[in-house]
Amino acid sequence: MLRIIYAIVFLAGIYYPWRHFYAWFNEHGWDLGPMIDAWYVNEATTGLTWDLTIAAIALMIWVAVEVIQRRDFWFLLVVPATFGIGVSAGLPLALFLMARRAA
Repeated sequence: MLRIIYAIVFLAGIYYPWRHFYAWFNEHGWDLGPMIDAWYVNEATTGLTWDLTIAAIALMIWVAVEVIQRRDFWFLLVVPATFGIGVSAGLPLALFLMARRAA
């Protein structure tokens, strides 16, 4: 049951951020430069950017430990999920992968 919940959160973590990213890219063009600039337009967005960056770094440390210590190469899927979509997809995917060990 827990794996189903993580899978649902993973799918939501793909859908909701990309729904907004796609709309933004369609309006402003498919260039990452202006989007990155938008991350720093005010203190609130800058704080959120740093919050998510630090969370992504912690998640990548966890991925490295899982791959090196446990030889769980499936954890490498978390890297493109995190940097291609966001922590909202990478973290639920990591939890989904961890939950398979308990099943």
